[in-house]
Amino acid sequence: MTDFVLHPQLAKDGIWLGDFELCRVLLINDSQFPWLVLVPMEDDIADIYQLDNCQQAQFWRESKRVSEALMDLYQGDKLNLAALGNVVPQLHVHHVVRFHDDPLWPQAIWGQLPLKAYSPEQRAKQVSQIQQALQAHWQVVAES
Repeated sequence: MTDFVLHPQLAKDGIWLGDFELCRVLLINDSQFPWLVLVPMEDDIADIYQLDNCQQAQFWRESKRVSEALMDLYQGDKLNLAALGNVVPQLHVHHVVRFHDDPLWPQAIWGQLPLKAYSPEQRAKQVSQIQQALQAHWQVVAES
């Protein structure tokens, strides 16, 4: 994992929140939806089945913690998980909190609206709140 390289599109759209044992945690820079992405820090992995059994189990533990943290923080109506990978081949799994009154309910969000970036103030608030929620469910390891 020392030579892990994040796909350029994920680096462009994501805000680094921290690293779990297996996955990098990114906040997608879209203020329309509470939206995190888990990216296993393994090279040349496009799909979950390519992770070994231990990595798969670890991935689902980390996904559960992210899911719980997001739903506790935002009290959404539904949590959408998706591992599409049609545009970005690096394995990444979206965790999107949905609300009955969000701009696209009940449709899928993929490719429907352009991203609406957080303002600097919104970004700082979101990062802080989500990191606190994640730490309550699982200790995020910060880069030194």
